Amino acid sequence: MRSVVAFNESWTFQEGFSLAEVGRRQEGQSVTLPHTAVELPFNYFDEKSYQRAFTYQKILPWSADFAGREVSLVFDAAMADAVVYLNGEAIVAHKDGYTPFEARLTDRLKQGENLLTVKIDGSENPEIPPFGGRIDYLTYAGIYRDVWLKVAAPVSIANVKVETGNVLAAAKSATVRCDIANPQGLAFNGTVTASLRAPDGTVLASTVAETSGSSVTFTFDNLTGISLWELDNPALYTIDAELKTDHGSDRYTANFGFRTAAFTAEGFLLNGRKLKLRGLNRHQAFPYAGYAMGRSAQERDAELMKHALKCNVVRTSHYPQSPWFLDHCDRIGLLVFEEIPGWQHIGGEAWKQESIRNVRRMIERDWNHPSIIIWGVRINESQDSHDFYVETNRLARELDPTRQTGGVRYITESEMLEDVYTMNDFILGNEELPGSNRPRTPLRPQQENTGLSQNVPYLITEFGGHMYPTKIYDQEQRQAEHVRRHLEVLNAAYGDPSISGAIGWCMFDYNTHSDFGSGDRICYHGVMDMFREPKFAAYAYISQCEPSDEVVMKPVTQWARGERNIGGVLPLIVLTNCEEIELRYGSLVKRIGPDRENFLHLPHPPVVFDHRHFTKDELGVWGMEWEDAHFTGFIGGKAVTTLHMVADPLPTTLEVKADSLTLRAGDRDTTRVIIRALDQVGSRLPFLNDVATVEVTGPAKVIGPKTMAFQGGTTGFWLQAAGEAGAITVEISSPRFATQTIKLTAE
Repeated sequence: MRSVVAFNESWTFQEGFSLAEVGRRQEGQSVTLPHTAVELPFNYFDEKSYQRAFTYQKILPWSADFAGREVSLVFDAAMADAVVYLNGEAIVAHKDGYTPFEARLTDRLKQGENLLTVKIDGSENPEIPPFGGRIDYLTYAGIYRDVWLKVAAPVSIANVKVETGNVLAAAKSATVRCDIANPQGLAFNGTVTASLRAPDGTVLASTVAETSGSSVTFTFDNLTGISLWELDNPALYTIDAELKTDHGSDRYTANFGFRTAAFTAEGFLLNGRKLKLRGLNRHQAFPYAGYAMGRSAQERDAELMKHALKCNVVRTSHYPQSPWFLDHCDRIGLLVFEEIPGWQHIGGEAWKQESIRNVRRMIERDWNHPSIIIWGVRINESQDSHDFYVETNRLARELDPTRQTGGVRYITESEMLEDVYTMNDFILGNEELPGSNRPRTPLRPQQENTGLSQNVPYLITEFGGHMYPTKIYDQEQRQAEHVRRHLEVLNAAYGDPSISGAIGWCMFDYNTHSDFGSGDRICYHGVMDMFREPKFAAYAYISQCEPSDEVVMKPVTQWARGERNIGGVLPLIVLTNCEEIELRYGSLVKRIGPDRENFLHLPHPPVVFDHRHFTKDELGVWGMEWEDAHFTGFIGGKAVTTLHMVADPLPTTLEVKADSLTLRAGDRDTTRVIIRALDQVGSRLPFLNDVATVEVTGPAKVIGPKTMAFQGGTTGFWLQAAGEAGAITVEISSPRFATQTIKLTAE
């Protein structure tokens, strides 16, 4: 059977690259993968610092297990232009920074030590997508995903594709194609045994077929008692394929789900039932580490999107993302729009051919993920390019006829070659442009964007973002407007049955090129900051969940008289899924319901306290005493949640929380640690700008600096296991608080 083991430890890293030195061991820094070539500061840096060549080396000792078998290295991804050498000989080159590639070492390995050298060129090569124009995100150089050492029989299983049929019928089916890898071109006779397993591991069906060619196909019919892959019950089934030939045996396992997903002119259907998509775009970037974060961090982002932000869909903007992230979307029931690498720019013919190959790589890697509901086969926000996009669509449909294609654009009346018209609609805010006489508009009518006379399958793939960048520590009035803009677009999407849904820009702030962002190399477009701490706008999404999932009541205020223009806190938006909100201020009590006049279509409109609910002497008059606020949420006439906000906040508590207190030592696992400066009732102190210092004892390290500044009353870091088991103590100190200690374990 095949062996696939992590090959991430004991690499040597060196800046620069010399072709003359690829066959010689070089001095350098000892590193573990995933790895970023240049650890950037939080902001204000030169992104050109990683746009150059780097060298990774590692010794692969000969093993008796290699004899007579296929030996290769599988790179989940490396950014961006990679060449792998074995003992000085070039083995493979890969020009895409987001998809996997394999370096076949068979017949080139020698007894004793074998030197692997990997050249990584982070330059923005105009022959490689997404490069050639300006890009509003960073492409951090390095071997930033996992590498695996694969040892398999000379004839093995290359890939498995599962297509389900009759999904909504009582008796379902599954067609399984096993592609055979035979790099030596050997004559062989063999059998493939395919077993279909239920989520609990029980074998539901099994079949055997003979093969001597490049693939073999099975069909499982009359499958009963099958659970559908649903958002609240993402049932995952497994195909175990075992190949036996006269050259040995091999085994390949693939997970999949039984589900249907269809974008129609009347909206999106999951398993035949209408579902309004509500989600956010996600970059795979992290502070300091760039792209180089492993399994736990990827899975945590999926959990935040689904469970914290209450979204049902994520768009992987603007490239295929980590297999760990997608695997977890499958497990937790989070839908995915996945697309090829690119941002606005279309290069020459060689560039286009590389992009077409990206379509193939993306789909062949990810075609079994039930979470993925659409392939993005157009360069994000690019101009029309008829022949190019005819081919990307053709290839996608050939490789995977079970999913529709989309092509994200922001230009109106763009040629529709895809199955779904996917649109970045940034009309909200355009009323502020010179010469514009259009009133405030959340979304344009579909047919105005498409230029077509009839409705088609239609999805909003971006809104917000650069139209209203907002920092977690911005003035309250700006943050309230940020909230209102997200609410208005979501309301418009819910109110139009022809819109399948809306995916906001974006999940969290991210580092970017100097051409974009706020001048400090950050785009403050997120509903969270870079440490994944929620801004007020995050609760525009969170509050749309049902109270049975979580009761939400988030006033969009710091509760200070002098924070807003003119003064006071009105209009005061309370993001909630409660039926009524009561505000008690001194002896004054006001209790009102949701604002259905302005947000009729939202599942849970906000409650908005404004001048209609107060006399001029009741709230916010300059010179009066400013008092505490008490909020209570009611459902069915019963109080279900309360919140106390103080009029005189003082630094009281340093709150420290880790996502997990256990790290996998051997995986160099990570966990996010959030630090919050809180007042006497547990509210964040948004304008405290002190620093926190972290000291770690035990087998772990801080990614990035050990001293960090609060922003919006919060800061954070990722803690990484150092490879050994043991107890870890993390001590966090800040001048105005008592020192806090958390204890973790690396196992």
